[in-house]
Amino acid sequence: MYTVCRADDESGLLIKYNLQFFAEDANGAEKSEEPTSKKLDDARKEGQVAKSQEVATAFSLMALFLILRIGYGFMGTNFQNLFSRIYNNIPNVARTYEGYIPVELLRSLLTNAIFTMFIISAPFFIIAFIIAFVSDLVQVGFKPTSKPLQPKLSKLNPISGMKKIFSTRKLFELGKSILKLVIMGAVIYSFFTGRTESLFLLYDIPLKQAIGLMGSLIIDLGIRLAAAYIVIAAIDLIYQRRKFHKDMMMTKQEVKDEYKNSEGDPAVKGAQKRRMMEASRRRMMQQLPEADVVITNPTHFAVAIKYDADENDAPIVVAKGADYLAQKIKEVARENNVEIVENKPLARMLYTNVEVGELVPPELYKAVAEVLAYVYHLQGKV
Repeated sequence: MYTVCRADDESGLLIKYNLQFFAEDANGAEKSEEPTSKKLDDARKEGQVAKSQEVATAFSLMALFLILRIGYGFMGTNFQNLFSRIYNNIPNVARTYEGYIPVELLRSLLTNAIFTMFIISAPFFIIAFIIAFVSDLVQVGFKPTSKPLQPKLSKLNPISGMKKIFSTRKLFELGKSILKLVIMGAVIYSFFTGRTESLFLLYDIPLKQAIGLMGSLIIDLGIRLAAAYIVIAAIDLIYQRRKFHKDMMMTKQEVKDEYKNSEGDPAVKGAQKRRMMEASRRRMMQQLPEADVVITNPTHFAVAIKYDADENDAPIVVAKGADYLAQKIKEVARENNVEIVENKPLARMLYTNVEVGELVPPELYKAVAEVLAYVYHLQGKV
């Protein structure tokens, strides 16, 4: 909706502005309600979860460098043996083929070397992968879905793409990338500041020792970088969870619509409940003429009791009601010559504790028996 306003000066300038820019969201409704469990479940099925990719990356890096710290000697020895075996075989191969190495043999040597390097490195990368998988599992649990992989035409919408470029999320990602560079740069600078002498030693020590020293420096630096990355991952995880919770918030209308869809329209359910109560009331009134006595409050409650020793071990409540319904029960009782007895405490106890169709509880046997005895005496049955 557009509104036109006139400037305060005398130029008569008209300014048109869109009021939708001042709305809480696209529908003009504020998302003030906590997300329901159904909405969270639906979002999870669509692959929308509060997860940080940085957590998996950070712990994978830390695991990789810690494993290298423990096993880089094993890896170095095996790589050195592989290199020595290939290098020492070059003269023999050259002599055998008179300085010419066939392409098939070269391909076989190269394939064997790559396979051997893969076997040497595989355990370390497999452990890092497992740790990355577990870190994702800890964040969101295990419930795989293929929905995020399904193509969506909405992703090709250029307008939506432009909105994402200038979104808050992209600004946060930009800030996070800058923070990464700053922190990583600071860690690298502080690491090498106190180790310049070790770097100069590389020119004066044997190759094997130089490789070992260089490997040790790289692993130590990697562990420090991974530790810094864990801090970044923790910040990102907090942000992702808060953003996800904010995105999942619902308007009051959304909550009402979801309740209607899942539980049924409250108006329809209310009408069904009223119909059931009316049917129950009709059945109750049909049984009322069979009652022996109606015990009243006298104005607020009325409870109809029937006792048939051949059918039940105790008296049974065939009808009960309060206020208007109590008056209706007494009216029907008079029309059918059912005795009405006033007993305020007993009427209240029966109305509160015994439902229609239930037997009178043992603790009320004596009081009900006294009322029935009084009624039977009036009717000349005793």
